Amino acid sequence: MKRKQYSNEFKMQVVKEALESGNRAAVARRYELHYNVVQRWMKDADAGKFEDFNMAVVDDAGSKALVKEN
Repeated sequence: MKRKQYSNEFKMQVVKEALESGNRAAVARRYELHYNVVQRWMKDADAGKFEDFNMAVVDDAGSKALVKEN
């Protein structure tokens, strides 16, 4: 039996949702993925393995929250 392969677009969508929601486990359940798969895709996105994905866009929202706290 072959492993299921996902497109980079799908991976980017999952990573973006996980970062925006802050709940990786819920996103994994929604897409019927194992939590570790989502973790690995997030690590890959941070390392720049997805050409179209820009972590700075997502990180910008997180930094705004930090500015509000301070």
